[in-house]
Amino acid sequence: MRGLAAACAALLAAGLAAPPAAAACRQALAIGLDVSGSVDAREFALQTQGLATALRSDAVRAALLELPARPVALAVFDWSGAEDQRLIVGWVEITEAAVLDSVAARIAQAARIERSPATGVGAAILYGARLISARPDCTRAVLDLTGDGLNNSGIAPRAVRLAPGPRPVTVNALVIGVDSDAGWDGGEPGIAELTAWFRAEVIRGPDAFVETAIGFEEFAAAMERKLLRELAVLQLSEAGRR
Repeated sequence: MRGLAAACAALLAAGLAAPPAAAACRQALAIGLDVSGSVDAREFALQTQGLATALRSDAVRAALLELPARPVALAVFDWSGAEDQRLIVGWVEITEAAVLDSVAARIAQAARIERSPATGVGAAILYGARLISARPDCTRAVLDLTGDGLNNSGIAPRAVRLAPGPRPVTVNALVIGVDSDAGWDGGEPGIAELTAWFRAEVIRGPDAFVETAIGFEEFAAAMERKLLRELAVLQLSEAGRR
């Protein structure tokens, strides 16, 4: 019996014991919206209302509600300087249409508040990672950051080291910019430079990617594309579990 107990202990230590029961939550999805000085009240509203519109779209709604027994958990915050993050919606499990509609309405009604005009992308990653650490029960963890500028406050994004957890955290980005090659005015840096910087310095983890919006007016469509891509990855992984 002592030999059997020792063998079991060795298996546990090596992580070779039977896998744990399936997590109740398919994905923890934390979304951070840029509210730095380059984002005025109108542009912030285009983000909040655009996110609400994307969540209410038929395709995203169907993907979110596909497996109510293993829901997606959603949290939303905004961020600017290194010390400035605000939780808009704490963790909510999207188990049914009424819950999704309620969350979308709360997001759409969020108003911009004045804070530091700086852009603390690295600090936003740390804040989002702390949020996600509260949901170790979720199979997949994704942090989404929207942004229209480069980091100029606090820790550099690439210097952020995420603490090890029960699963890796994927950091995706939705870059909002202008197409300077097409002669658009009002954006510095342009969409190409911003996208390259977010790809090199911000995103990380399994299946990480950058989505782009040419101006805040295209935010809702870009957010829908991004959510569908993330949920498609999730659906493929769930198919493998069945």
